[in-house]
Amino acid sequence: MNRLNKKLEYALMTLQYLHENSANRISTKEVCEKTGSPFDATARVMQIMAQQGLLKSEQGVKGGYLLMRSLAEVTLLELMEMILGPIELAKCLGNSMNCELKGKCNIQSPIHRINQKFKFFLSDLYLSEVLTLTYPKEKVTNVGI
Repeated sequence: MNRLNKKLEYALMTLQYLHENSANRISTKEVCEKTGSPFDATARVMQIMAQQGLLKSEQGVKGGYLLMRSLAEVTLLELMEMILGPIELAKCLGNSMNCELKGKCNIQSPIHRINQKFKFFLSDLYLSEVLTLTYPKEKVTNVGI
């Protein structure tokens, strides 16, 4: 994975918009108009987030979506797995084991460690930090790029 998946981008754009307009029910059409995201893909991502309890969907003339959880309690890992499924940096980490190097690979264990560390990093990154660019004090001092 060298870039964010488009579905994840649409989810983040939606959550940012819903957070900024949390007093109102927001339609998929409104999210798409304001963010420039495509309707079908955004609608599907919003449905997934509603099925997982992150959003609430209300039908009708005054319907729309509401944010049901604080972005301070939802991790980037949780959102990614909600939208994309299990985080697996390589084929050998999945259930299918469809890697053409199976039985010959000498880096399966290191890849597993990288995947675990990556998931740990994502589990410590909350959407409130990602979307509003607010960092707890202890994290600012530990940021080393």
